[in-house]
Amino acid sequence: MNRAASGPHLVLLALYALFILASGSRAVVQIATRFGDAPVAFSLSAVAACTYVAGWFAIRRAAHGRPEFARVMLWVELGGVLVIGTLSLLVPDWFPEASVWSGYGEGYGWVPAVLPILGLVWVHRSPQAAATPAERDSAEEGAPR
Repeated sequence: MNRAASGPHLVLLALYALFILASGSRAVVQIATRFGDAPVAFSLSAVAACTYVAGWFAIRRAAHGRPEFARVMLWVELGGVLVIGTLSLLVPDWFPEASVWSGYGEGYGWVPAVLPILGLVWVHRSPQAAATPAERDSAEEGAPR
């Protein structure tokens, strides 16, 4: 059985796909209909959607033994959630309307704050994602062809 075709990363990929759809749709509608009401918040929702797209590809690559991008992208995503979440609480005038990451993702049940943490835990614990490039190379050399 192909380990990349099963496992916890499939749940992560499904959640990322859901958040691509949710945040992307939200951003498109808000930017198209009410951009002037909260340009910062609505633009940040679009940034969140782009981050989720990159996160989806990063998790997928990590499941196939290439975790480097996932390690970076998940930390960037978590940093974005923490910075935007904190700013939305400290400077609420910048956020007259919520973004996906406002209040650490409270409008989405705080899943935006938890998702990159789950991804980082998975990358750290997953044998295929945790392998270093040298370990992958040596495993490939010993693999039957």
